[in-house]
Amino acid sequence: MQARKKYLLVAFLASWFLLFLLLGDHLRRSAVFSQPRAGSPRSWPRWADRSLLGSFADPEELQDHGDPSPPSPRRAAAGLNASSQGRRCRMENCFDLGRCRRHGFKVFTYPRQRGEPVSESYGKILASLERSRYHTPRPEEACLFVLAIDTLDRDRLSARYVPGVGQKLGASPLWNGGRNHLVFNLYSGTWPDYGEELGFDVGQAMLAKASFDAESFRPGFDVSIPLFPRDHPQWGGQGGRLRRGVVPPRKKYLLAFKGKRYLTGIGSGTRNALHHIHNGKDIVSLTTCKHGKDWEKHKDARCDKDNVDYEKFDYQELLHNSTFCIVPRGRRLGSFRFLEALQAACIPVLLSDGWELPFSEVIDWSKAAVVGSERLLLQIPSAVRCIHPERVLALQQQTQFLWDAYFSSVDKIVHTTLEIVKDRLLPHRSRPRFLWNAPPGGLLALPDFSTHVGDFPFYYLQHGSSPSDKFTAFIRVVSPLSQPILRLIQAVSRSQYCAQILVLWSCEKPPPPLEKWPQIAVPLSVIEGRREPSDRFFPYVAIRTDAVLSLDEHSSLSTSEVDFAFVVWRSFPERIVGFLASSHFWDAEQQRWGYTSRWTNELSIVLTAAAFYHRYYHSLFTGYLPAGLRELASGLAACEDILMNVLVAAVTKLPPIKVAQRKQHKEAVPQQQVKGTAASSSRGFSQQQDCLNQLVDWFGYMPLVSSQLRLDPVLFKDQVSILRKKYRHLERP
Repeated sequence: MQARKKYLLVAFLASWFLLFLLLGDHLRRSAVFSQPRAGSPRSWPRWADRSLLGSFADPEELQDHGDPSPPSPRRAAAGLNASSQGRRCRMENCFDLGRCRRHGFKVFTYPRQRGEPVSESYGKILASLERSRYHTPRPEEACLFVLAIDTLDRDRLSARYVPGVGQKLGASPLWNGGRNHLVFNLYSGTWPDYGEELGFDVGQAMLAKASFDAESFRPGFDVSIPLFPRDHPQWGGQGGRLRRGVVPPRKKYLLAFKGKRYLTGIGSGTRNALHHIHNGKDIVSLTTCKHGKDWEKHKDARCDKDNVDYEKFDYQELLHNSTFCIVPRGRRLGSFRFLEALQAACIPVLLSDGWELPFSEVIDWSKAAVVGSERLLLQIPSAVRCIHPERVLALQQQTQFLWDAYFSSVDKIVHTTLEIVKDRLLPHRSRPRFLWNAPPGGLLALPDFSTHVGDFPFYYLQHGSSPSDKFTAFIRVVSPLSQPILRLIQAVSRSQYCAQILVLWSCEKPPPPLEKWPQIAVPLSVIEGRREPSDRFFPYVAIRTDAVLSLDEHSSLSTSEVDFAFVVWRSFPERIVGFLASSHFWDAEQQRWGYTSRWTNELSIVLTAAAFYHRYYHSLFTGYLPAGLRELASGLAACEDILMNVLVAAVTKLPPIKVAQRKQHKEAVPQQQVKGTAASSSRGFSQQQDCLNQLVDWFGYMPLVSSQLRLDPVLFKDQVSILRKKYRHLERP
């Protein structure tokens, strides 16, 4: 009997134990799934206890004033559809990676239909894609498809709204449910809730969208882009407010805002509360309700006074004279003010809860912005006052870098989007986050060259490393083997830093046998080229050193000159270091850029006929520049020289470096540029100027930087004994 009781007791306890395990597991799962999504932006500052925060406004005014609490039926339906279908999309299940493996990363834009309306902004996006090095005119080669239908403005009340998008996509044989498609959008939803709906089913397409809500954003699939105005530059764009290496002066205002105040509707809560932080001294927060057709019907007691104060300050003056700029949400989460603050080096203070920040997948916004919380608006002034001046300067400098690298033009916004998508295709060859957040940025750090930071010429100083202590001499030969070429090979081979010599044979005649070449102490190899001037900048596998000494057959250098120039280059591995210099200038009469090779105190170009540079620029020249630009350089006299200098200047924002040279180089310059009559010389000079101006048109600005610096050896041409000089042969005629 007692044994039976024991068995019953054990069974009873076991049942309770199993029930406890089941309920505990259910509770644990519920707790895990109720936590915020990993990687989503958290509120700032991270204070949760309301009793610790002093309040100077009613909670209703800060949070719920004028905001509709229940979502509209359309928004609820869109959210249900996204959660059940589109929310599950990732690169693994909604993207055909096989298309990209066959032909590489190619982008096809749908052909434009006659009469199809296209806004100015979307026209710029399509133009950037069609000019991109990734563009292909053949859909069978495409990895990614972009619509010709304008999907930027999906507000049904907008004059730029394009109806019937869903029907047009359904009739397209390429749509395939949106698979491998990228859809651009700046404005979604409409009054009164301005939701996420686009008015058509995007299916399995990726969204490159502004004002992205973090709840509807699909990490690793969608791309959050900035909201940019219609007059945003197509290429190039204006530079930032700060200049490189210049410490900005102390600004007049600590914190500033000037903008619209919404009296009702979504987004009105935060803007209605901004007047609480205004002190009229170092914090200026001005709003106006004088906008829209029927603003007087809804105006409140503050409107008249606010409108008067609003006119006392100029927006641009506030923007450029404030350390921090408040960027609150508008009707949608993003606003034009975000890019305006970045360009002005005014640190954005973001008050837009739930906004997935632009390019947040790769950009670390904690280094350039202050992410605040709409609920804790009143804590913002004290929080920004606590930021140390050194940190403020670092934030300002990062705003300038991000603006210039990713946001200053539509072309950069488009190509940043493409590069993010491309990195997802091959995660093992994607750029590390550091490359995206340090100059010159992810667009100019090609993963096809390397994904290791130490392999790029821009980061040696930051990582305490230095380039290799040997160089490869790369000589382009276009005429039969002659004595000047043989003397050049012998002089370069005697350098203690020379690792190998590569000869790019671009002559119509075949290269001579090996016994015709000089016997030297370093390996010599001959590569047969295609007789194109830009072939010298192809990333040849045979180049194994960091440094490349680019030469042509007319160069005349001594061993001392080569040694000294290489020592200088190792101190400036991101720049071009050479002997033959030219410069550019603005011709006011012709209203165009001019080019001159005259010996002046200023230089902005060092000819690659005798110059050192990092081998990465071969990869950048071939892999970054579109084929059309390289063809332009091959078709104009000496244009490839100018293009390489323009490219390096665009990357580094620095001028090249000229080193000491013998007098005979002055006589050699005309020999390189003049072949034939004076008429041919004039024609070649005119082509160089045409080349320079066409490159400026393509880049959207003048990248070249002028300098008056020339580096000479210690005691160069000093009246001392020649035995005291290290590079004594440098001064001999």
